[in-house]
Amino acid sequence: MASCCARKEAEREKQVMVVGVDDSEFSTYALEWTLDHLITPSPAPIFKLVVVFAKPSVASAVGFVGPGAPEVFPLVEADIKRTAARVTEQAKQLCISKSVNDAIVEVVEGDPRNVLCEAVEKHHASVLVVGSHGYGAIKRAVLGSVSDYCAHHAHCTVMIVKKPKTKH
Repeated sequence: MASCCARKEAEREKQVMVVGVDDSEFSTYALEWTLDHLITPSPAPIFKLVVVFAKPSVASAVGFVGPGAPEVFPLVEADIKRTAARVTEQAKQLCISKSVNDAIVEVVEGDPRNVLCEAVEKHHASVLVVGSHGYGAIKRAVLGSVSDYCAHHAHCTVMIVKKPKTKH
């Protein structure tokens, strides 16, 4: 009985780690790095893993509303759904390949910056992990950096995982 209660207490005590994923090699690397270095090395991981994919809205993906938009929307929506399914399935398989069978994988519509910060609040996460696309200052200023935004706005520790540059 005591070991059952201790196990339940340990489960309840697990901290939550949110990992943001998209359809880039950078986020895949960040998830794999997290699994290899923070989740699976321990026989009793201290983190419950929540993987979050921010699905863009059709309107934001199309970027225009005008003649022809109604015909384009269903095609774009189908493509977004396919991408979300592919990315989340890849994340699930990566977790399973590292013996993490209890990861929660979510798809949430919206801007990744807001979606990830909201996921931190929703799950009471103590750590948020995001990959770095490695944009330069100008591209980051124009496109907006998800990792920069999260580092300043998420109410938890934010870890930005950079993929090592390969030498050619």
